[in-house]
Amino acid sequence: MLFNSLEFLLFFVIVTISFFSLPHKYRWFLLLTASCFFYMFFVPIYILILAGTIVIDYFAGIFIEKADNKKKRFYLILSLITNIGVLVIFKYYNFFIDNINNAQEIISFSYLKILLPIGLSFHTFQAMSYTIEVYRGNQKAEHHFGIYALYVMFYPQLVAGPIERPQNILHQFYEIQKPSYNNFVIGLSQMIRGFFKKVVVADLLAGYVDNIFNNYQTNTGFTLIFAAWMFMIQIYCDFSGYSDIAIGAARIMGFKLMVNFKLPLFSKTLSEFWTRWHISLSSWLRDYLFYPIAVNKRDWGKWALVYATLITFMISGLWHGAGWNFILFGLLHGIILSGEILLGIKTSFFTKSFIKRITGVFITFNILAFIQILFRAKDIYQAIAIWKSIFTLKYFFNLKINDTGIFASMLFCVAVLFSIEYFVFRNHSIESIEKKRPNWLFALNLIFIILILLFGVSNGEQFIYFQF
Repeated sequence: MLFNSLEFLLFFVIVTISFFSLPHKYRWFLLLTASCFFYMFFVPIYILILAGTIVIDYFAGIFIEKADNKKKRFYLILSLITNIGVLVIFKYYNFFIDNINNAQEIISFSYLKILLPIGLSFHTFQAMSYTIEVYRGNQKAEHHFGIYALYVMFYPQLVAGPIERPQNILHQFYEIQKPSYNNFVIGLSQMIRGFFKKVVVADLLAGYVDNIFNNYQTNTGFTLIFAAWMFMIQIYCDFSGYSDIAIGAARIMGFKLMVNFKLPLFSKTLSEFWTRWHISLSSWLRDYLFYPIAVNKRDWGKWALVYATLITFMISGLWHGAGWNFILFGLLHGIILSGEILLGIKTSFFTKSFIKRITGVFITFNILAFIQILFRAKDIYQAIAIWKSIFTLKYFFNLKINDTGIFASMLFCVAVLFSIEYFVFRNHSIESIEKKRPNWLFALNLIFIILILLFGVSNGEQFIYFQF
């Protein structure tokens, strides 16, 4: 069930009204049932995979809490192997087999003809954070099976995050949530903002970007550069739009999910970008991968940070997709971040003047757009071909425009997006606007709704990050 569909709007209204109509003790069951229905709307049979890992992790958490140190480690490893094993089988098995078959011709291993369960990487990482936190002693094991299952399956953030931590969300399922005008206004405003990003900006840009990249052989130079810029904006609006809708839908019911994006396209360095982009993933990788590796190699000094950065971002690339283009995508991010560490490049340097801020943002955005071509391409060979076409000097300054009307609409909506983000959300959150200037929030929502009605794409385009 896509957020940008009439089915979801009807589902959301029914679930929310039912939630507040029921006594508190039955609400977890309603949300769990609704979340199962929401997930089964895609491929019903894959609910069994989730159910299996939920049962294992539930008991692993309890056993970890009760066991001595040696057994704690065993139960944690068992839980992690189960989750990573499911991820490997469904997401990476065919990639590994493809590489093995290409490396030797003696034996040909067969491929698995299976679909990737939607949002598998997201709820796998969320489940793993639970057992890790119980193991570390930062979270008590959850003994209510239904509540734990809801932690993994809570429908707003089930298929594309934010990747929650148990400390933030588990206790909220026990709290009595009452209807609140404040929560309703803030949550609805967040959802409206998310819908604007998705159905107006992201889906409007998708048509142009797809046309250029799908015909990259006939496009060169500035046309491909411009398409890369637009794709960077598209994927930001697509993914952060989903997060906004998820956070807003949960907030209306009284649940507070973590912030997942903080205007990342205004970042002045790549290190700043990763503190603003997909924060729930970047913080997950920082806490469970980067820090343990860096601490283990602390005798290496700065090189420990470089080593940890490269490993972390290679895994981050592989998390995004089973392909060498994704691995190189992560590696390039790791190399540039390592360069910032070794050269002592600080974000604070670019905040000293307006010119430095603009320069930092321009350089960082172009680096991101260049690397993002790996994300958009179907494989590493296509990405290399696109990079070569960009630097075909003979036709470098050509800009291909097939439909001037759509092109103008696209630029107008992007300009509105950046203007509102820079002049409004750079210094204010939806909560602070609602508290101090509710009329401003009403005006913003009205602008977003008008733009959705005028420019919204209604073809039900799937969210890009659903495939992960």
